[in-house]
Amino acid sequence: MGQLIAVEGLDGAGKNTLVSALVDHWRDNGKRVWTLTFPRYGASVTADIASEALHGRHGDLRESVYAMAVMFALDRAGAADEIRKAVVENDIVVLDRYVASNAAYNAARLGQGADGEVVAWVRDLEFGRFELPVPDRHMLLGVAPEVAMGRAERRAALDDARQRDLYERDRDLQLRVDAVYRQLAQTNWMSPWLSTADTPIPELARHLSPE
Repeated sequence: MGQLIAVEGLDGAGKNTLVSALVDHWRDNGKRVWTLTFPRYGASVTADIASEALHGRHGDLRESVYAMAVMFALDRAGAADEIRKAVVENDIVVLDRYVASNAAYNAARLGQGADGEVVAWVRDLEFGRFELPVPDRHMLLGVAPEVAMGRAERRAALDDARQRDLYERDRDLQLRVDAVYRQLAQTNWMSPWLSTADTPIPELARHLSPE
Protein backbone atom coordinates (compact mmCIF):
# COMPACT_ATOMS: atom_id res chain seq x y z
CA MET A 1 0.00 0.00 0.00
CA GLY A 2 1.27 3.43 -0.92
CA GLN A 3 1.23 6.56 1.20
CA LEU A 4 -1.64 8.99 0.66
CA ILE A 5 -0.50 12.60 1.07
CA ALA A 6 -2.80 15.63 0.91
CA VAL A 7 -1.24 19.02 0.14
CA GLU A 8 -3.20 22.03 1.38
CA GLY A 9 -2.88 25.81 1.30
CA LEU A 10 -4.43 29.02 0.02
CA ASP A 11 -4.95 29.75 -3.66
CA GLY A 12 -1.67 31.18 -4.87
CA ALA A 13 0.39 29.42 -2.21
CA GLY A 14 2.23 27.43 -4.88
CA LYS A 15 0.74 23.97 -4.30
CA ASN A 16 0.86 22.91 -7.95
CA THR A 17 4.51 23.95 -8.30
CA LEU A 18 5.45 22.14 -5.11
CA VAL A 19 3.56 18.96 -5.99
CA SER A 20 5.20 18.88 -9.43
CA ALA A 21 8.66 19.22 -7.85
CA LEU A 22 7.96 16.50 -5.30
CA VAL A 23 6.61 14.14 -7.96
CA ASP A 24 9.69 14.71 -10.15
CA HIS A 25 11.97 14.06 -7.16
CA TRP A 26 10.23 10.86 -6.15
CA ARG A 27 10.07 9.53 -9.70
CA ASP A 28 13.75 10.32 -10.22
CA ASN A 29 14.35 8.12 -7.17
CA GLY A 30 12.37 5.21 -8.57
CA LYS A 31 9.06 5.76 -6.79
CA ARG A 32 5.72 5.06 -8.42
CA VAL A 33 3.74 8.27 -7.95
CA TRP A 34 0.17 9.22 -8.84
CA THR A 35 -1.40 12.65 -8.41
CA LEU A 36 -4.82 14.24 -8.56
CA THR A 37 -5.90 17.86 -8.16
CA PHE A 38 -9.16 18.95 -6.55
CA PRO A 39 -11.55 20.41 -7.49
CA ARG A 40 -11.62 18.34 -10.69
CA TYR A 41 -12.73 21.16 -12.97
CA GLY A 42 -13.65 19.91 -16.42
CA ALA A 43 -13.98 16.32 -15.20
CA SER A 44 -16.63 16.65 -12.49
CA VAL A 45 -20.08 18.17 -13.00
CA THR A 46 -20.41 19.09 -9.33
CA ALA A 47 -17.01 20.82 -9.30
CA ASP A 48 -17.92 22.78 -12.42
CA ILE A 49 -21.27 23.88 -10.99
CA ALA A 50 -19.57 24.99 -7.78
CA SER A 51 -17.03 26.98 -9.79
CA GLU A 52 -19.78 28.59 -11.85
CA ALA A 53 -21.59 29.56 -8.65
CA LEU A 54 -18.43 31.22 -7.35
CA HIS A 55 -18.28 33.24 -10.58
CA GLY A 56 -21.83 34.56 -10.24
CA ARG A 57 -24.07 31.88 -11.75
CA HIS A 58 -26.79 29.59 -10.34
CA GLY A 59 -28.66 32.17 -8.31
CA ASP A 60 -28.05 32.07 -4.58
CA LEU A 61 -26.30 28.67 -4.52
CA ARG A 62 -23.02 30.25 -3.44
CA GLU A 63 -24.70 31.90 -0.45
CA SER A 64 -25.23 28.52 1.25
CA VAL A 65 -22.12 27.36 3.06
CA TYR A 66 -23.39 23.81 3.36
CA ALA A 67 -24.62 23.58 -0.23
CA MET A 68 -21.21 24.64 -1.57
CA ALA A 69 -19.49 22.23 0.80
CA VAL A 70 -21.64 19.36 -0.47
CA MET A 71 -20.84 20.23 -4.11
CA PHE A 72 -17.10 20.02 -3.49
CA ALA A 73 -17.52 16.91 -1.33
CA LEU A 74 -19.44 15.16 -4.12
CA ASP A 75 -16.58 15.94 -6.48
CA ARG A 76 -14.20 14.08 -4.19
CA ALA A 77 -16.66 11.25 -3.60
CA GLY A 78 -16.74 10.69 -7.35
CA ALA A 79 -12.99 10.04 -7.29
CA ALA A 80 -12.91 7.80 -4.19
CA ASP A 81 -12.53 4.50 -6.06
CA GLU A 82 -9.84 5.98 -8.29
CA ILE A 83 -7.88 7.15 -5.24
CA ARG A 84 -8.16 3.78 -3.50
CA LYS A 85 -6.94 2.00 -6.63
CA ALA A 86 -4.02 4.41 -6.95
CA VAL A 87 -2.96 3.80 -3.35
CA VAL A 88 -2.78 0.07 -4.05
CA GLU A 89 -0.83 0.46 -7.29
CA ASN A 90 1.66 3.21 -6.32
CA ASP A 91 4.23 4.01 -3.68
CA ILE A 92 2.97 7.55 -3.16
CA VAL A 93 -0.34 9.23 -4.00
CA VAL A 94 -0.40 13.03 -3.79
CA LEU A 95 -3.62 15.02 -3.72
CA ASP A 96 -3.46 18.75 -4.45
CA ARG A 97 -6.26 19.86 -2.08
CA TYR A 98 -8.51 17.38 -0.35
CA VAL A 99 -11.06 17.23 2.46
CA ALA A 100 -9.23 19.69 4.72
CA SER A 101 -9.88 22.45 2.17
CA ASN A 102 -13.63 21.99 2.68
CA ALA A 103 -13.12 22.11 6.44
CA ALA A 104 -10.96 25.24 6.33
CA TYR A 105 -12.96 27.29 3.83
CA ASN A 106 -16.35 26.59 5.35
CA ALA A 107 -15.21 27.11 8.91
CA ALA A 108 -13.78 30.44 7.77
CA ARG A 109 -17.03 31.38 6.02
CA LEU A 110 -18.96 30.71 9.23
CA GLY A 111 -16.44 32.40 11.51
CA GLN A 112 -15.60 29.10 13.23
CA GLY A 113 -12.28 27.54 14.15
CA ALA A 114 -10.89 24.07 13.59
CA ASP A 115 -12.88 22.86 16.60
CA GLY A 116 -16.18 24.17 15.20
CA GLU A 117 -19.20 22.14 14.18
CA VAL A 118 -18.75 22.53 10.40
CA VAL A 119 -15.29 20.94 10.53
CA ALA A 120 -16.78 17.96 12.35
CA TRP A 121 -19.64 17.88 9.82
CA VAL A 122 -17.19 17.84 6.88
CA ARG A 123 -15.23 15.03 8.53
CA ASP A 124 -18.36 12.94 9.09
CA LEU A 125 -19.68 13.61 5.58
CA GLU A 126 -16.55 12.96 3.55
CA PHE A 127 -14.56 10.43 5.59
CA GLY A 128 -17.67 8.88 7.15
CA ARG A 129 -20.65 8.84 4.85
CA PHE A 130 -18.70 9.07 1.56
CA GLU A 131 -15.91 6.78 2.89
CA LEU A 132 -13.10 8.78 1.34
CA PRO A 133 -9.62 7.44 2.17
CA VAL A 134 -8.00 9.25 5.10
CA PRO A 135 -4.56 10.68 4.23
CA ASP A 136 -1.50 9.16 5.90
CA ARG A 137 0.01 12.64 5.98
CA HIS A 138 -1.12 16.21 5.39
CA MET A 139 1.17 19.00 4.28
CA LEU A 140 0.29 22.67 4.71
CA LEU A 141 2.07 25.04 2.35
CA GLY A 142 1.88 27.91 4.79
CA VAL A 143 3.22 30.89 2.88
CA ALA A 144 2.08 34.28 4.16
CA PRO A 145 -1.52 34.90 3.03
CA GLU A 146 -0.58 38.29 1.57
CA VAL A 147 1.98 36.55 -0.66
CA ALA A 148 -0.51 33.91 -1.79
CA MET A 149 -3.19 36.50 -2.55
CA GLY A 150 -0.72 38.61 -4.52
CA ARG A 151 0.28 35.62 -6.63
CA ALA A 152 -3.37 34.75 -7.34
CA GLU A 153 -4.07 38.34 -8.37
CA ARG A 154 -1.05 38.49 -10.70
CA ARG A 155 -1.95 35.11 -12.19
CA ALA A 156 -5.46 36.34 -12.99
CA ALA A 157 -4.09 39.50 -14.60
CA LEU A 158 -1.93 37.42 -16.94
CA ASP A 159 -4.39 34.65 -17.79
CA ASP A 160 -8.07 35.24 -18.54
CA ALA A 161 -8.73 31.55 -17.86
CA ARG A 162 -7.51 31.93 -14.25
CA GLN A 163 -9.80 34.70 -13.06
CA ARG A 164 -10.25 34.78 -9.29
CA ASP A 165 -13.53 33.51 -7.89
CA LEU A 166 -15.59 34.94 -5.03
CA TYR A 167 -13.50 33.19 -2.39
CA GLU A 168 -10.19 34.30 -3.89
CA ARG A 169 -11.26 37.95 -4.12
CA ASP A 170 -12.34 38.07 -0.46
CA ARG A 171 -9.22 39.14 1.47
CA ASP A 172 -10.78 38.74 4.90
CA LEU A 173 -11.99 35.25 4.03
CA GLN A 174 -8.52 34.23 2.85
CA LEU A 175 -7.02 35.43 6.13
CA ARG A 176 -9.56 33.41 8.10
CA VAL A 177 -8.98 30.33 5.93
CA ASP A 178 -5.24 30.62 6.58
CA ALA A 179 -5.90 30.76 10.33
CA VAL A 180 -8.11 27.64 10.25
CA TYR A 181 -5.57 25.75 8.14
CA ARG A 182 -2.91 26.50 10.75
CA GLN A 183 -5.21 25.29 13.52
CA LEU A 184 -5.86 22.06 11.63
CA ALA A 185 -2.11 21.58 11.25
CA GLN A 186 -1.39 22.33 14.90
CA THR A 187 -3.95 19.74 16.04
CA ASN A 188 -2.90 17.14 13.43
CA TRP A 189 -6.47 16.90 12.16
CA MET A 190 -7.18 13.35 10.89
CA SER A 191 -3.45 12.51 10.48
CA PRO A 192 0.02 14.01 11.12
CA TRP A 193 0.59 17.39 9.46
CA LEU A 194 3.81 18.94 8.20
CA SER A 195 3.82 22.72 7.79
CA THR A 196 6.32 24.36 5.49
CA ALA A 197 6.92 27.44 3.37
CA ASP A 198 10.43 26.95 2.00
CA THR A 199 11.80 23.51 2.93
CA PRO A 200 14.11 22.12 0.19
CA ILE A 201 12.43 19.48 -1.94
CA PRO A 202 14.75 16.54 -1.03
CA GLU A 203 14.30 17.20 2.69
CA LEU A 204 10.55 17.67 2.29
CA ALA A 205 10.27 14.43 0.32
CA ARG A 206 12.06 12.54 3.09
CA HIS A 207 9.76 13.98 5.75
CA LEU A 208 6.63 13.11 3.79
CA SER A 209 7.65 9.64 2.73
CA PRO A 210 10.23 8.21 5.15
CA GLU A 211 12.00 5.07 4.05
